[in-house]
Amino acid sequence: MLLLVDLDGVVYRGAEPVPGVPAVLAARVAAGDDVVYVTNNSMWYRADYVERLSGMGAPVSPDRIVSSARATALYLREMKPPVRRVLVVGGPGLVHEIRDAGIEVLFSADAAERWIANGRDAAAAVGTVDAVVVGLDLEFTYARLACAAEAVRAGARFVATNRDPIYPHEKGFMPGAGSVVAAIAAASLCEPVSIGKPGPLLLEVAAHAAGRDAADAVMIGDSTVTDLPAAHAVGARSVLMLTGITTRAQVAALPAAAQPDEIAEDASELAAALDRLAARTATV
Repeated sequence: MLLLVDLDGVVYRGAEPVPGVPAVLAARVAAGDDVVYVTNNSMWYRADYVERLSGMGAPVSPDRIVSSARATALYLREMKPPVRRVLVVGGPGLVHEIRDAGIEVLFSADAAERWIANGRDAAAAVGTVDAVVVGLDLEFTYARLACAAEAVRAGARFVATNRDPIYPHEKGFMPGAGSVVAAIAAASLCEPVSIGKPGPLLLEVAAHAAGRDAADAVMIGDSTVTDLPAAHAVGARSVLMLTGITTRAQVAALPAAAQPDEIAEDASELAAALDRLAARTATV
């Protein structure tokens, strides 16, 4: 099987692995499955994920990491008219991925410094950019908001890595990229194109990384708002983990058409669910 695996809330919460999940994934790879990680988190570069996941015992290689940052960079590279210079509101991974795509980056921190130095003149601080790209920014400020909103109002294309309002970590929940995007959308009076789940692009790019079709995959995620709709959008099967942001009561409240194929509360239930899905695949 091809397993498309979310990260935050599924493989780990913050710095802590979800107990047993890395071992389950390693066992599936040993049995012949392909594992590709798909995450809406745009803060980190692919190499950062490889180090983190391998340290937890999860099977991983750089070509099997498809973040919203990576998918956004590929999207920008294909845009017409060409995108040559962008203002990035986000983390270092997003900047790195966009630069890897051959696009010049103006980092929002630098624009904010110019905004202050130029008497709060956002147009002078930013100059001309073809797009404003927004992801999770842990140091988001009013100055960064002002620069991004002005650039969008001036005609730059507005691209969000994802619209997740929150994301889980080991001590609870933190504001997600969607919270930053919402602020810029409100200030610019413009809505962005969004690359990450629940749209299909992340899963399609991830499946292609393994030479497979997304419709043949099993999506393993923790969100009824992003992961399940993305799976349904590409025709993939799904396992919903209750180790992240979703409760069993929330799953029960979903209409029949939006239900996952399997639900798992922990690693042992995930292993059993994948065994059942593999058996169904073998009989088709």
